[in-house]
Amino acid sequence: MHLDRLAHYIAGGRPPGAARSYPGCRDRRPPVASVPVELRGALYFATRSPVWRGGRAFYDPEAEGRVLARAHLVSAEQFTDIAAQEMYREPGGELDLGEAVRAGRSVLGAGRYETLICPGSLDGRPVLTFTAPWRMHEVAPTAPSAAYLRHLAQGLLEAGAWDVDTVTAYLAACPGTAGLWTERAVAELLRDDTDRPNGASA
Repeated sequence: MHLDRLAHYIAGGRPPGAARSYPGCRDRRPPVASVPVELRGALYFATRSPVWRGGRAFYDPEAEGRVLARAHLVSAEQFTDIAAQEMYREPGGELDLGEAVRAGRSVLGAGRYETLICPGSLDGRPVLTFTAPWRMHEVAPTAPSAAYLRHLAQGLLEAGAWDVDTVTAYLAACPGTAGLWTERAVAELLRDDTDRPNGASA
């Protein structure tokens, strides 16, 4: 959701706080547009990322609730290369996006970001993202790291549709952060660039 982080998937490089560098896309142009969107479903944190040293963000489109997100207008080739990097594959191949667009869902593998989801369309273009094949209640929640959570919070604020109170309350209530990251602790991430330990609270 954070444009600075997305830029590393497109142009290559290592995002601040990450333990991995990304090769980038074949087409390194930035998104044509980035707009805030709200999706049906739920955001939750689970498994453990070796890149961010904490829980990863996943989208469960079948869960009750709403997801605050951003839609970035990129080409099908760029989406394919971004998805490949999240799947620990080399960019440059081809993904069949047709099934996801037609049916709303396409499982490409058992990996944690190998399921494509199309929750709808925007201005006549399909909205595509990727998540895990499992449901939210089928995996144990895991607290995200400070650096990872900061990227999400900054990205949502950057979208311009939600204020600090809305963003911090939303992220603090997600499975994986609820009871471990308070609204105040999430807000402090936006004021302080110093990483905090997983599950920091205030």
